[in-house]
Amino acid sequence: MKCNIFKSIKYCKKLEEFIIFLIFGKNGLKLFFFFNILINMLTIGTRGSDLALWQANYIADFIGREKTKITIIKTKGDKIQNISFEKMEGKGFFTKEIEEALLDKRIDIAVHSMKDLPTEDIRGLKIAAVTKREDPSDVLLIRTECLNKKNFLPLFEWAIVGTSSLRRVAQLKNVMNSLDIRPIRGNLPTRIKRLREKKFDSIVVARAGLNRLGIDLHEIDDITLPYSFFLPAPAQGALALQIREEEVEHFNIVNKLNHRETELAVTAERAFLKSFGGGCHIPLGALAYIEKEDVHITGVIASVDGKHSIRKTVVGNNPEDVGRELAMLFKKEGADNLI
Repeated sequence: MKCNIFKSIKYCKKLEEFIIFLIFGKNGLKLFFFFNILINMLTIGTRGSDLALWQANYIADFIGREKTKITIIKTKGDKIQNISFEKMEGKGFFTKEIEEALLDKRIDIAVHSMKDLPTEDIRGLKIAAVTKREDPSDVLLIRTECLNKKNFLPLFEWAIVGTSSLRRVAQLKNVMNSLDIRPIRGNLPTRIKRLREKKFDSIVVARAGLNRLGIDLHEIDDITLPYSFFLPAPAQGALALQIREEEVEHFNIVNKLNHRETELAVTAERAFLKSFGGGCHIPLGALAYIEKEDVHITGVIASVDGKHSIRKTVVGNNPEDVGRELAMLFKKEGADNLI
């Protein structure tokens, strides 16, 4: 209700504001506004890495800095740095604790790198938006002195390459089996620091992280791995914004960030991944794109030693159906035996 009678009082927009103004004056009204903002602030939950904080701040900028605050949550994947992913049990290494905080109402919005998010739905939670995808390709970062342009993969035989992803290991080995691939953990700047310290000749990282953080790569050669032989993780480059199912108002705010084309593409990719049990223990890659009304998806599954690989493409209208159809083709060719 507007205070039509008291238009001369510029601070009054609603009846409740006018009453507070009458009782407490201008300063009281200012306090009312301040506490009202605090009460209605949305708390964004995120991991504490440079990349995760960039992502959370990106979402906060869109919603409005005055309406949001950021809470850092440590996940299992952050706490355990001395074990490679394939030796860690379970799923959701970088998401579980954030989802628990969302369910406990300690936060209102969870910001995830969507490739880290398990494919199983969590009761009481839903994805309110999938942001426009950053470049999903993988990148080979090579110390300049270790670059060998004579080879298809520009590395010397037995080059030491750092990655903890079985998907990346399998695809690298499929192209150049002589590589000495070793696990590497830590956030993106830490991994690049270890490369500069000559602990590796090369490392594999996601292009999306490099673009978002704008990391200086002087004295490092930056080679994009083509999709023709190297597919990214399902949903790589996309952010998932997760909320509680019952929060309609939060959905209306967050859903404005949803990018429909990205949503359709990652839905197909995650349906393919889900058919094989999901998680990051699987040497599986997938990439989908939308052309007119059709969803095109290409997937790969390879043995970790790189000796066997299956790669196929499916086109259809429904993203989930397309992802499942692709999985069925793989299963018919014995893909389960490769994982």
